[in-house]
Amino acid sequence: MIEATIPVGNADELVTLLGASDQHLRRIRDSVPAKISTRDGKIHVSGDEQAVLQATEIIEKIKSAATREGQVSPDQVSQIIKQVTGVPTNGRIAPVDVRQAGRVVRPRTPGQAEYVEAIRTHDLVFCNGPAGTGKTYLAVATAVESLKQKQIAKIVLVRPAVEAGESLGYLPGDMQAKINPYLRPLLDALRDMMDYEQVKRYMADDVIEVVPLAYMRGRTLNNAFIIMDEAQNTTVPQMKMFLTRMGMQSKVVVSGDTSQVDLPPHTKSGLIDALNRLKDIDGFASITLGRADIVRHRLVQEIVEAYEEGPKKKR
Repeated sequence: MIEATIPVGNADELVTLLGASDQHLRRIRDSVPAKISTRDGKIHVSGDEQAVLQATEIIEKIKSAATREGQVSPDQVSQIIKQVTGVPTNGRIAPVDVRQAGRVVRPRTPGQAEYVEAIRTHDLVFCNGPAGTGKTYLAVATAVESLKQKQIAKIVLVRPAVEAGESLGYLPGDMQAKINPYLRPLLDALRDMMDYEQVKRYMADDVIEVVPLAYMRGRTLNNAFIIMDEAQNTTVPQMKMFLTRMGMQSKVVVSGDTSQVDLPPHTKSGLIDALNRLKDIDGFASITLGRADIVRHRLVQEIVEAYEEGPKKKR
């Protein structure tokens, strides 16, 4: 076992290095098996030689970035960790910093861990996978984490209003009442992360918006975390319109299931088109989740398998 010490100038510099609520420190600890503590204005690192060398190099690189830029984002920390260790988190992912009723949101499969890490380290992430894989839930949880840590100022949750083989045009009520069923899944995920009064307050203050895709036209969203759910039901022009709403200091997550497209026949899905069209763009990440990532009721995985494989032959 060896030890290393990194001097820190003052308390403000220590906060910059370790992150708000020690978020940078937690990410380093989750990536490198070294013991890291602070004492007497210094950061102390101990453990096996390789772990200490890696942890020290990560902290020194964060320190250099903070000196150059005045602050360091979680994305920069993740990139530094990947640069030093060769892998994003050494196979482990820090839980999403969302706590409601004593619960901690944590990726439960390797695919989900890859998805969360992609969101943390990229500005544009697409996720394709079947029902029950946590596509929407983890995206909303990561958005709430970013809002809590003041990395963004606004969350925008978006869904195309496409009917799944049913006609809802004659539902009673005003426009908001008609579109509410389409947006309900996003609201359900959001209310699982925050208490009801806090959600109401954020929505009243325009900190959180839950809107149908059609309402996004003509907008530019800066310093925002924007999530589009059920993206397989966008057309190609709609997807282009949505993606070009992205403003400065914003992050976009697009999720959907290409096996459940509800568009009219012969209409190309914007999600399928974008996955192919954007694949070579720097800063874009595409994650595919599968049956092994389904975390709903046990039967959901078997239902997905039954529909994918078709009816079994009669014996």
